Amino acid sequence: MSGDREARPLLQLGAPSPGGLRLPDAKASAGTLYAPRGVAFLPGGGLAVSDTGNHRVLVWRTLPSDDHTPADLVLGQPDFRAETAQANGHGPANGMHLPCGITVLDGRLFVCDAWNHRVLIWNEVPRSSSVAPDAILGQPDVDSVERNRGAAISARGLDCPYGLARVDGDLVVADTQNRRVLAWDGVPEGDAPAARVIGQDAFDRGEENRGRGVGPDTFRWPHAIVGAGGDLVVADAGNHRLVGWSAGRDRAGEADLLVGQTDFASAFEMPHVAQGPERLRFPYGLAADDDRLVVADTANNRVLVFPRQLPERGARAVSVLGQANFDAAGENRWDEIAPDSLCWPYGLALEGDLLAVADSGNNRVVVWRLPSSS
Repeated sequence: MSGDREARPLLQLGAPSPGGLRLPDAKASAGTLYAPRGVAFLPGGGLAVSDTGNHRVLVWRTLPSDDHTPADLVLGQPDFRAETAQANGHGPANGMHLPCGITVLDGRLFVCDAWNHRVLIWNEVPRSSSVAPDAILGQPDVDSVERNRGAAISARGLDCPYGLARVDGDLVVADTQNRRVLAWDGVPEGDAPAARVIGQDAFDRGEENRGRGVGPDTFRWPHAIVGAGGDLVVADAGNHRLVGWSAGRDRAGEADLLVGQTDFASAFEMPHVAQGPERLRFPYGLAADDDRLVVADTANNRVLVFPRQLPERGARAVSVLGQANFDAAGENRWDEIAPDSLCWPYGLALEGDLLAVADSGNNRVVVWRLPSSS
């Protein structure tokens, strides 16, 4: 890395592209991915990917050195060839339906099993395939999969949770279709009611933008979440923005950090025109460390890097991945798939100078090396 200040792709996981505009093969195998939406680095250097379209999680125990290396194990399916939701009699107890957000906290693996309306918890990252989760958050038992537990919206139920993170020691989940973010005290061992709600004024509410329009305390589609340095930042994808609460701020109240819009009352979208370093269009992914905030600006087919310390308004990205400049937004730069092009990037994971991108529209994960933040 000495003297190299450019981000560059190091590794591609998923089947090789046949060239031109054709996508990589997505048929389920140990080496293919279909519209992945979540990615996480594992303790010891491995990688876990929510292979969303195949309703499973793939695990590489160590980070591969070669492109297109097959995964070591699969969760949510009985084998590497199965690909349907609750496949082959697996059922919800050991199956998945569109898994998305994924992370590891204190050695425990957490997966947002979005369309089963729950979070799956393994007490350690499994070492073999088809291991059932040890606990479930959001449902009363392993066989239940109804949104909001088949009842009214509450502190216990979920409706399509897409993202999760730890913030100030607490588990925080983007409960996307309930248009809210839920927080637990600490990290729960299993099913438990949330302690706090953000984006709604009560646990039994779930209206888009609180039913009164976009504002500093509302969400349309909250997706990814990050917390660093005491801040909480949420990718409010449907409102084309990030909203954040700086350290010490009451998160039940109004956000004070805003990226992608000029004010908290706006949800402006600019499709297929010059975006610049300030605008966002359906941002679905976030990652952060002490020095930078990385955003999957999904519908602009790019990843933006911002300084970690955000101004309250008018944050400008300092670099862009996947496009030649800040004014471009085309899928794969309106050209054939390349190692450094992107098509609908979703989940992100940041570990040191390595950034993993779930390049969903290209059916792959790309690991980039970023310039050292130091």
